Amino acid sequence: MLLKELSSLASPLSQGQVEKLKQLTSELSAVQLAWVSGYLAATANAGQLAPVAQTQTAQTVTILYGSQTGNGRGVAKAFADKAQAQGYAVNLASMGEYNVRQLKQEAVLLLVVSTHGEGEAPDDAIELHKFLASKRAPKLDNLHYSVLALGDSSYEFFCQTGKDFDARLAALGAKSLLPLIECDVDYEAAAGQWHADVLEAVKPLIETSSASVVSIGTAKAIGESEFTKQNPYSAEVLVSQKITGRGSDRDVRHVEIDLGDSGLTYQAGDALGVWFSNNEVLVDEVLAGLSLAADELVTLGTESLSLKQALVDKKELTQLYPGLVKAWAELSGSAELLALSEDKEQVRHFILKHQFADLVTQYPLSNNSVTLNAAKLLELLRPLTPRLYSIASSQSEVETEVHLTVALVEDERHGSARFGGASHFLASAQEGTQVKVYVESNKHFRLPENPETPVIMVGPGTGVAPFRAFMQERVAQGIQGDSWLFFGNPHFEQDFLYQTEWQQYLKNGDLSRIDVAFSRDQAHKIYVQHRIKEQGQALWQWLQNGAHLYICGDAERMAKDVHQALIEVAVEVGGLNTEAAEAYFETLRSDKRYQKDVY
Repeated sequence: MLLKELSSLASPLSQGQVEKLKQLTSELSAVQLAWVSGYLAATANAGQLAPVAQTQTAQTVTILYGSQTGNGRGVAKAFADKAQAQGYAVNLASMGEYNVRQLKQEAVLLLVVSTHGEGEAPDDAIELHKFLASKRAPKLDNLHYSVLALGDSSYEFFCQTGKDFDARLAALGAKSLLPLIECDVDYEAAAGQWHADVLEAVKPLIETSSASVVSIGTAKAIGESEFTKQNPYSAEVLVSQKITGRGSDRDVRHVEIDLGDSGLTYQAGDALGVWFSNNEVLVDEVLAGLSLAADELVTLGTESLSLKQALVDKKELTQLYPGLVKAWAELSGSAELLALSEDKEQVRHFILKHQFADLVTQYPLSNNSVTLNAAKLLELLRPLTPRLYSIASSQSEVETEVHLTVALVEDERHGSARFGGASHFLASAQEGTQVKVYVESNKHFRLPENPETPVIMVGPGTGVAPFRAFMQERVAQGIQGDSWLFFGNPHFEQDFLYQTEWQQYLKNGDLSRIDVAFSRDQAHKIYVQHRIKEQGQALWQWLQNGAHLYICGDAERMAKDVHQALIEVAVEVGGLNTEAAEAYFETLRSDKRYQKDVY
């Protein structure tokens, strides 16, 4: 705003100087603008323009994060705090908010990035990822960088986005401060070591620049809570109610949680992080299978507790990872498991269908005359991690509550019941049960800034959760119509989640239309992608009228099938070829008109 007014003010600057100033400031971040402002004020007071030791960027450590679930942002923020405490000027930003034109001016660049889906960049890293891979990317011979990659070794493309960034920066001539750091889900120790190593590696670069390092503090972000993943709020469960019918083959719960006086706030589209405890029956089965004493005292970090308590509250039992499968194969001596552990694709499928208790039962150590003590067991198991659930409510409607839509993960293996850790914890919760929670912001799944903008929502199964929040928010804002929901599940009578609410929204005119697909209510299966194709003419018209499109739910199949249906609509109704259709939806994504919350 100030820059727009420069040319109209009585100014000692020439028009050419004004234009140069506009060009310079358009390329600076908020942190850099603050530094320049202070520098100019100080030199003006001194009566002369003092020479800058070297370029401003040589004094600044720029930290960019690309984060899908908040872990990357947390690692980057912790590093920024440590760097600032040591006197460095820090520019901390999401990759999605970073001006790529600034890249060629950077001297020290640190990247923290996760990998999403099948080796894909997280939403806020997509544009930077594409830019670096394009012909527009500049030579970066003066840049020093380091990449910390976050991932999950259970997936085939482990830390792929971090690998991409590291390779591309090197190809553009940038100099690596440290080898690429690849972190699994238990990333805290590796991230902490990276913090220390990078600060040490950066020191000579800053010192040789002879620059006076400016420490710029960052204000607490608006809405940022004291309650985080590391410091969750102990909330109270108000309701855990089954909302599928007696004849349904799935158990879906509507869960209401009281946030009390925590001050926790959230927006429609955000997620709730839920810490949980493992089921004691499952823990007892593991202990019995390994002939270990439940009351044996063990030490985790600085904490001393019983082995049973460690397995209940501290260790992951319901999700395997490749390293554990391989380690167990070696301990058990099972030829079958050893062969499987060498095949990445087989391991991936095995992990989806088995838990740690299944390893203990199906591949017993007794066959190999191996004993496993408590310390070794805890070393093998990953730390327990919270689960994220799309929030199914708007605070405009429910105030200090937060609602979730939770599908109980359940299966039977060799006569034993197996449940998902967090879903079983929430499904079993009684009124008054304490649950540790925190809000995980999702800026890439937001209602349009203009509330009058049409919205198309595709949410089969529990993917409908954030759209319940969207509708509550729109109603609170007094917005009617121009909203369209596609919902699907197996049976109309058993599985139509929140049916009465959707019908009321339609009756009141808050929801314009709803198209449903109940896959098993007829001989041939019908899914949401089929309804999208059927309504292709109207859907294409909505998109041409500026509608925002949202997809939430299963990433493995549903999201891919829905995307393919959209491409076919663009080809058959919009008259585009396949390549142009892909480009069209890529443009929608870049314009934040095509957003996904998939898992």
